Amino acid sequence: MGRPAGFAGRHQGLMANRPVALITGAANGIGRAIAEHLLDTGWCVGALDLPKTGLSRAFGNSRYVTLLEGDVADEKTAPAAVEAMIEQFGRLDGLVSNAGIMIRKPIRQLSLRDWYRVIDTNLTATLLFARAAEMALRRAKGAIVTIASTRALMSEPNTEAYSASKGGLVALSHALAVSLGPDVRVNCVSPGWIATENHGKLRKRDHTQHPAGRVGKPEDIAEIVAFLLDRRRAGFITGANFVVDGGMTRKMIYEE
Repeated sequence: MGRPAGFAGRHQGLMANRPVALITGAANGIGRAIAEHLLDTGWCVGALDLPKTGLSRAFGNSRYVTLLEGDVADEKTAPAAVEAMIEQFGRLDGLVSNAGIMIRKPIRQLSLRDWYRVIDTNLTATLLFARAAEMALRRAKGAIVTIASTRALMSEPNTEAYSASKGGLVALSHALAVSLGPDVRVNCVSPGWIATENHGKLRKRDHTQHPAGRVGKPEDIAEIVAFLLDRRRAGFITGANFVVDGGMTRKMIYEE
């Protein structure tokens, strides 16, 4: 299956003795933090995002990174990305399905096109990438980590498509863990409030309302993803959903 238009890799032919991970939605926010953390801890990384999202600016010309452009909702993107990773590094040890979008509208304004766009990007893409990466990950005895959200467990108004996609992702993750085991472990991380570069200035009460005393950082998610990808440290963990939210989903909140 050919690569979609605009899909490009770099540094072809590099054979790595480092473990290799493919991260979707890697240009910014949580995805970028995961990619940077893995690079810092000895991984080779395939960083995938849409065109014109700043991949080159984010990662420069490291010989341990291949930059991949494509829409994760396009069925052709996943097999092309996995093919590029194998061509580049000769193996694939980890897949991090992080790409996601939110369309926040009242349901009377939420079109079916909006619904499908969110579901296809946040949920269906994970299935497409797991399917494309299955054999390479089985050979490597590798792991998949999906990035869901605490919106799988609780909601704000007008988030039906997003919440449904993330709830589905939690379920898809444990289904994949059973189907792909014992060769491939699959776990899910559900972040709470994570302050990325798109957030405005945080207030004191933003931090103090969290039992942990602060809003989360992308690096908080990167740390647990790296742990879950590591077969030596997390080899007995599969099918689990890890809520990383500073304790907010354990907090009873009533209006006074």
